[in-house]
Amino acid sequence: MKRIVAIIALLSSVLIGAQQPGMIEWRYVGADQAHTKYSVADEITAANVHELEIAWQWEPNEMPMPEIGARPSSFQATPIMLDNVLYISTAYNRVAAIDAETGAELWVFDPKAYERETRHGFIHRGIAYWRDGDDFRIFINSRDRLYAIDGDTGRAVESFGENGSVSVIDGHGRPVSSEEFDQRSPPVVFEDLVIIGSRVPDRVQRRFEPPGTVQAFDARTGERRWVFFTIPQSNDDFGADTWENESWRYTGHANVWGLMSLDDERGLLYVPTSTPGGDYWGGHRPGANLFAESLVCLDARTGERQWHFQAVHHGVWDYDFNSPPNLVTITVDGREIDAVAEVSKQGFTYVFDRVTGEPVWPIEERPVDTETDVPGEVLYPTQPFPTKPPPFAKQGVSLDDANDLTPEIHALAVEEMRQFRLGPLFTPPSLRGTLMRPTVSGGADWGGAAFDPETGLLYVRSTEGTTTNQVCRNTGEDPAIDVDYSNNCPHGAAAMIFGNRPGATEVARSKLGGIPLIKPPYAYLVAIDLNAGEIAWKVPFGEGSRVLRNHPLLRGVELPDRLGTFSHLGSLVTKGGLVFLGGGDPYLYAFDKATGEEISRVATPFRTSSNPMTYRSRSGRQFVVIATGAGPDAALVAFARPN
Repeated sequence: MKRIVAIIALLSSVLIGAQQPGMIEWRYVGADQAHTKYSVADEITAANVHELEIAWQWEPNEMPMPEIGARPSSFQATPIMLDNVLYISTAYNRVAAIDAETGAELWVFDPKAYERETRHGFIHRGIAYWRDGDDFRIFINSRDRLYAIDGDTGRAVESFGENGSVSVIDGHGRPVSSEEFDQRSPPVVFEDLVIIGSRVPDRVQRRFEPPGTVQAFDARTGERRWVFFTIPQSNDDFGADTWENESWRYTGHANVWGLMSLDDERGLLYVPTSTPGGDYWGGHRPGANLFAESLVCLDARTGERQWHFQAVHHGVWDYDFNSPPNLVTITVDGREIDAVAEVSKQGFTYVFDRVTGEPVWPIEERPVDTETDVPGEVLYPTQPFPTKPPPFAKQGVSLDDANDLTPEIHALAVEEMRQFRLGPLFTPPSLRGTLMRPTVSGGADWGGAAFDPETGLLYVRSTEGTTTNQVCRNTGEDPAIDVDYSNNCPHGAAAMIFGNRPGATEVARSKLGGIPLIKPPYAYLVAIDLNAGEIAWKVPFGEGSRVLRNHPLLRGVELPDRLGTFSHLGSLVTKGGLVFLGGGDPYLYAFDKATGEEISRVATPFRTSSNPMTYRSRSGRQFVVIATGAGPDAALVAFARPN
């Protein structure tokens, strides 16, 4: 019966579309493969955004499966919209087709990822599509396999690979098991290629772990057409000399777990990479370690490197490049430049000529602190610092940053901060623990930035907080870790650090009991003028934790309306003059894109958990859609003005 209702809904929307053209699609997770996250839809404006109400919602209805150890996590996917139908992945890696007008479910495809491996949790952030005449396919990279789905029926395309899927863990130069390989970001589709990245979970920290890869598969047959390794695989490979003692032979990670971008006119693929293993100790991998924590430009047809830029040499801060690169056209000093901009965990925005890789503004190699008490560690003497734009997030920690909401809180914060090593950006990890800012989640995270081609403004949400970067000798108790030192410390550091995920012992030992060590606000929405290389405006974002507002040490204290809410999420910008984003709290926010004024926020059923998207349906109605919640309490929610 549900199938019949869905078909009727789809036919109805087709008839409406035939009478009222003007649909505006959202064809990729980032609106386009340049990841601008921009829409020309302009029916919703500052004058009427307060009228938004829930038009429909769709629930994935995914329950924990304790019998096999599977538990769905956050619903982090952003749907695409094609021909009045939304297509989205779920936490369990299922794919659903949903009527864009009514929210009616049309079909669901289930790769049953939960039957193959359960230890890495379940998160997925979106799908991609491919068309060739009447052949319409949806692709999802689910853990160790790539699936091709008939976009009209929701059934596996049996002519693709083995009955609709192919393995993505073969041919890596080292054995790779499904237990140590994962996929969370959507593929990139170029011509007849489906291109995917890789994710080896961070808790795996051992020698001879899998290297990061970018792989391209034939969209028709599933045959692998090329592979690019983010870590050299021979002494003859470019960058092998940046791995001293031939440490490329046994080092892994440098994953491509964030979203990639594509210049489809030029056939150029932009690949952000992560930290090599282990994230916080590199004593076994001396050298700069290419292509870790880099932006790499590849020929999308062949996988050959065109240029690269490494943002962190010999990374020991977990400062992955994971935000999708924004492909933009800007005008600098009267010269039009096709550029690529990468917002980062460090709080920097790196801007390059998209074709040559030359920085639009100088990026300087500056000396950094290399003094360390960690045995075996040899830190890199310099790191790259962009001269423009200015950092969009605060960097480094000193006692001047101590939380001063009350004199008592300030005294406690200073007392606890003195237990740690403090210093500027790139202060080394330490045995006692280094307070580092931005956190391991940024700055900016996988949600990335949105670009307005009308104004040249780039919108990024920054998180302000600290992380304890503490390393300790490996106890040998965890079989996934066989390096000498790691961050797998048994007791954690004696403080509750905003933006970190401390264990119970750490929370119990903190006298602040959950209050951040540093001053608010803890999040901003920032507009960066990419034509001028300057910050256009910066405003506090999010009301902050309700637990913090109800804390005993803050009773009777008048707090700011916007303390700032920690989140990984990004934004979208519209021709209607608005920036939309979720804050990781139960609201969808709208800001004036020119001034940064918060215009409205509308309640969502659960905490927002993905980047929003927008489209105009065949009926001429503009919707704003965002995923919310986790596990059984999750919903995809569509907002629109009343009919």
